[in-house]
Amino acid sequence: MDIFLTIIGFAFILLGLVGSVLPILPGPPLSWIGLLLLHLTEYVPNNSFFIGVTLLIAILIFAMDYIIPAIGTKKFGGSKAGMIGTTIGLFFGLFTPIPGGIIIGPFVGAFLGELSNKADTNTALKAAFGSFLGFITGTFLKFTVAVIYLGYFVSIFWENKHLLF
Repeated sequence: MDIFLTIIGFAFILLGLVGSVLPILPGPPLSWIGLLLLHLTEYVPNNSFFIGVTLLIAILIFAMDYIIPAIGTKKFGGSKAGMIGTTIGLFFGLFTPIPGGIIIGPFVGAFLGELSNKADTNTALKAAFGSFLGFITGTFLKFTVAVIYLGYFVSIFWENKHLLF
């Protein structure tokens, strides 16, 4: 059972890493589930405090991912239309064959969203930049947490591999 939990836990860690870049998947919570599954094995000492703290971090980063792009857009003079455009552009960017579509999509979406809100070109560009900056910041935070959880998972597994095999 421990081997099964470890393999499934590692799959969740990898899925969380992918989810830190793709907005469709909740990256940090998925990575946290991987840590939880590792801690449910018999070969890893149960540390409820650590699991609680990492859960809190995962939830905070997950929530901030929705707040940071909005703050970036608002800080640079954007509107709700720009934030909606960012989200739509992100989804289009995910599914286009253009290299870097996931980065270009939110920027173009915010720009078009602001233009549809009757903003002038300069205001739309500033808001698009703010939205883009917020998106990149949120993605960076999620990716950082996912990589830290991956590193922790691998180090705990490596320390205790002799107990598993």
